[in-house]
Amino acid sequence: MLEQLKNLKTDFFNITTLIDVLIVILFLYWLVLLIRGTRAVQLIKGLVVLLVATAVSNWLKLHTVHWLLSQVITALLVALPVVFQPELRRALEKLGGGEIFTTPLPHLGEDDHTQAISELVRAVGVLSKEKTGAILVLERNTGLEEYIDKGIKIGGIISAELLLNIFVPRTPLHDGAVIIRGNRIAAAACVLPLAEGMGVSRELGTRHRAAIGITEVSDALAVIVSEETGSISLAVEGFLARELDEDTLISRLMNALQPKPTRSLTFLWRRK
Repeated sequence: MLEQLKNLKTDFFNITTLIDVLIVILFLYWLVLLIRGTRAVQLIKGLVVLLVATAVSNWLKLHTVHWLLSQVITALLVALPVVFQPELRRALEKLGGGEIFTTPLPHLGEDDHTQAISELVRAVGVLSKEKTGAILVLERNTGLEEYIDKGIKIGGIISAELLLNIFVPRTPLHDGAVIIRGNRIAAAACVLPLAEGMGVSRELGTRHRAAIGITEVSDALAVIVSEETGSISLAVEGFLARELDEDTLISRLMNALQPKPTRSLTFLWRRK
């Protein structure tokens, strides 16, 4: 009898341990899905680099470097709730709304990639001729989920006709930006942060300042069509290239969006 009770207790312990581990795995999986598509990914990568550097400095007996890195990590741990405030708020909102899983970022083939850019530039050309103001944001490595959530989600495959319909003046989706993820229009009527740089020209309107702003907080590209002049501009890394024609725009988009070694492209966009 005692042996049977011991076996039963051991089996129960194994089952509860398995359930415990599964719950932790599901939580971590949900956490990864939650932060995927947000700026938190880049922040976590930075923390991982600091942790690895701290461990290496300790192993190499670099006491001063190790002490400095330890102090930085301690300060960052205190600041994490502030740094991750948008992501924490969004996590609680999704829990309250029952939205546990998010859609992963798509992976495009070369043909889909080229087709998406062609359709976008074709729409921009028409908007420019008609002097219809527009902002089109192309997501890259830094996710823009927090801005997509505040817009009107669409999810349609990019086509010039769909983009032109979105930016018809005095329609519900006309105001705000369109955010493009992969070959799909993720959302329209999105509100973007305004540029905070002191070097931003005072002659720029809200549309251009918003386009520059989103490129200051992410690695996204932003295409702008001026409502006053119909001119086409491209913002990246907080800099604005203005008065572009369609051929130049498609060339720059293809170069910026194709996979390449990590390198700052700021020098390509410094002209105004």
